[in-house]
Amino acid sequence: MIPGPTNVSDRVMNAMISPIISHRSSDFHQLYSEIAEGAQQVFETTDDTVVLTSSGTGAIEASVVNLVRPGDEVIVPVFGEFGQRLSESIELAGGKPILIEAPLGEAPTIDSIEEAFEKHKGAKAVYVVCNETSTGVRIPWLKHIGELASKYGTLFVADAVSYLGGDELPVEQWGVDLCVTCSQKCLAAPPGLSLLSVSKKARKFIEENPPMSKFFDLSNYIRFYERKKETPFTPSLPLYRAIHEAILLVLEEGMERRIQRHKTCANAFYQGFKALGLKPLVEEEIRSNTVIAIRYPQNIDDKRFRKMLDEEFRITVAGGFGDLAGKIFRVGCMGEISSHHVLATLSAVASVLKLQGETVNIDEALRITTDHLRPLKSLQQPLST
Repeated sequence: MIPGPTNVSDRVMNAMISPIISHRSSDFHQLYSEIAEGAQQVFETTDDTVVLTSSGTGAIEASVVNLVRPGDEVIVPVFGEFGQRLSESIELAGGKPILIEAPLGEAPTIDSIEEAFEKHKGAKAVYVVCNETSTGVRIPWLKHIGELASKYGTLFVADAVSYLGGDELPVEQWGVDLCVTCSQKCLAAPPGLSLLSVSKKARKFIEENPPMSKFFDLSNYIRFYERKKETPFTPSLPLYRAIHEAILLVLEEGMERRIQRHKTCANAFYQGFKALGLKPLVEEEIRSNTVIAIRYPQNIDDKRFRKMLDEEFRITVAGGFGDLAGKIFRVGCMGEISSHHVLATLSAVASVLKLQGETVNIDEALRITTDHLRPLKSLQQPLST
């Protein structure tokens, strides 16, 4: 129950045992075509999509080396570990990050972001971590940021690594020029692949200003796909099989239902933890639907808590980063998340708290959580024809 890698279904795991094929064969052409077309539906775009054999961090770096050139000003809201890493990548590419900082557990306001656009009208791009995995903060005004980027002629890049497939992000409608996600989060596939969508505007810039990278040249991947339905370099074939099956599962469920399932499970988590006397790190308006960050009670030791949760109940959650280490634990609410995962996790957390001397009402917490999970039943009904 960590914020990635997430649980993977047997159907996706079994897809990886298919025979290895040539990545220059007609079998691969069909496989990659179906992945690319499915990815367009997941991103909700008609623009190009790219699959990289790399972690999410690799894809974020690819977004930077393809778009940022020395001296470029780039607006970057920073409200956690991954926003900070993003700003460092921009600096390494020679860019000048314009930081909009917020304390851990909070988010930069839309007014502060708009002010940065106004002060830096020549900014090349705005890079936004949609969902800060280190703090459980989500940015609820992505659509507005897209409108600002369009107004000021700025490229809009979305780090949707722990967001896409679990929350609302219609990429083309909201004007995202380059969107990045990866396989092991909300898409519920094994780690090792990243997926990107590239707008026509971003593609034109990359083609006219090739990056200082061979492996991460996104325009090269797009050309290879258009001409041959292939990748320029050898891909991870078993992982391509896995992401193909994972995308099929997403589309079978439907994006709207999938997002609502994530929201319902997240709400049940928040209400259940509240019933146990636990407080979220983040206020409701900006709290994540995919990463649930919860403060520890005063007398609970992080390492002892998570060790007991793991060893006694076989539930693994994540701790905090940096200044939040020892102060919070984080629960992944992604991918295959269901009422089973929510109730099992909540029950185990409650039991560990009780074993460590906290006064908790497990029965009441489970009752409240179950009540908030009831909307899942309607999401499981067949689609009307």
